[in-house]
Amino acid sequence: MRRKITNKNTVGPDMNYNSEKLSKFINVIMWDGKKNTAMKVVYSAFDIVKEKTGNPNPLEIFDLAIKNASPLIEVRSRRIGGANYQVPREVRKERQQALAIRWIINAARGQKGRQMNECLADELILASKNEGSAVKKRTDTHKMAESNKAFAHFAW
Repeated sequence: MRRKITNKNTVGPDMNYNSEKLSKFINVIMWDGKKNTAMKVVYSAFDIVKEKTGNPNPLEIFDLAIKNASPLIEVRSRRIGGANYQVPREVRKERQQALAIRWIINAARGQKGRQMNECLADELILASKNEGSAVKKRTDTHKMAESNKAFAHFAW
């Protein structure tokens, strides 16, 4: 019997920049359904990015940050013959984006003592320069996959 086909939830573009990726980013930042608060945080972070980089379009820096933090390969646990192996696998495009967004937001939330919009702006700028916690997480994921490539033949 075949599995039920699930429909993907499509998110409409955001108001200011007309970007679906940014709309997903806002939805991941949102806590307790407070979307207006999340939008204020993201848009004020974009204003800080404009100020610090001198780029009039912070969406370019945002896209570059997401691209730089996106993993190409990851390890998935697979049980074979009573042993668990970390099997390296390629990452689908949607999951790459979701992981990059999650890692950037968690890195920004991990910084304490400042407002979220300042931390988020700093993390976006660092990720666009291939630095920062989110990019470090991506390189750690790639190193883990590289060290376990001997188990690649277990991929399903």
